Amino acid sequence: MSKFFKLLGVLMLVFVGACTHQTEKAAVRRYVEPRFNNQKPIELLVNKVDIVSDFTPSFTKPNVEHLFPVSIERAAKVWATDSLQASDFSRNRTAEFIIKDASVVENEVKAPDLFHKDSLKYRATLSTTLKIVDANGSVARTSLDAWRELSIPIDTQIDEKEKYWHEMVENLISDFNVKMRQNIEEHLNMYVKDNSLVLQY
Repeated sequence: MSKFFKLLGVLMLVFVGACTHQTEKAAVRRYVEPRFNNQKPIELLVNKVDIVSDFTPSFTKPNVEHLFPVSIERAAKVWATDSLQASDFSRNRTAEFIIKDASVVENEVKAPDLFHKDSLKYRATLSTTLKIVDANGSVARTSLDAWRELSIPIDTQIDEKEKYWHEMVENLISDFNVKMRQNIEEHLNMYVKDNSLVLQY
């Protein structure tokens, strides 16, 4: 009987350990990319939408984008997945969403006097281009450069920093969403399905 209880005890420890491990794994992913799948996608008159990144993190200060819990690059890819939709498979025409810059630069700013703390200033940049390429090689495009700045006390703890960083990315991609949709409607309107916008020349 004692062997049975010992075995049961070991099994319970293993089970508890497994549950703890799963909880820890789940807790690691505290922040997620902003989603835009609750908005109507932009239906492009193309047979395919490619999402391409030409951006490579430097992993060297003053660049700190690799430290962010949600990267601007990843957020931009999610935006494109949610927002751009191919809707004309009969045409030999493709769309290419290109991420050119998704960087964050950190700089230390000295306080003007002894009564204030030094601070850390961040500038986040997202630069993209959306190209529509026809089979004959003709290209139409629109580009957008979006940016956000943030200043926090230099002694801010890492948990608080991550909250600020995540909010910064959310605000940046939210602004980008509004402006990029406007750009597409204005400059690529002839490639948007059921577009009612008529440009005045």
